[in-house]
Amino acid sequence: MTGDERNPAAKLERVFNRIAATRMAGLPIVNSALRVEAVGFRPWRDCWAGVLVTPWTMNLVLLPGPDARLETLAPGQHKVWSFPSGAYEFMGLAEPELGVCHACPLISPLTEFATHEAALAVAREIIDELFAEAKAGDELAEMLEEARLKGESLGKRSMSRRDFLRMPFMGN
Repeated sequence: MTGDERNPAAKLERVFNRIAATRMAGLPIVNSALRVEAVGFRPWRDCWAGVLVTPWTMNLVLLPGPDARLETLAPGQHKVWSFPSGAYEFMGLAEPELGVCHACPLISPLTEFATHEAALAVAREIIDELFAEAKAGDELAEMLEEARLKGESLGKRSMSRRDFLRMPFMGN
């Protein structure tokens, strides 16, 4: 699969802009400083993978490519996808206009973002990390495993902004 002509980012944005203007309009979890934007969508395993930023949530999204089919996930059902950086759990995204899609919730609500540009910076960092190969001896992975084994909360540990942003992908 190649070429931007097949990239579903514009369609994803149209669908979620409609949702923002209808179902989500006026809800208290909506951050009015943000808008809908599909970030970093690229071909991956006959699908398209990228981050969807909306005024209420940030999700990693998988959309089928022209020759791919994703399995329909029932409510409460999950599927684990393995990316170069690790394995992540997805759920079904039920929007008829998009067809079968999978989403991995990252951040919700997005109240801590003062600007759309700040949310986009985080989304770009996430997509870059998603496709980065996991490294042996990775300090964050070691820290997370140590905390898990000790039953500790990660909220009590100091970490860099980069490590904090990678936490959704580390299963914590």
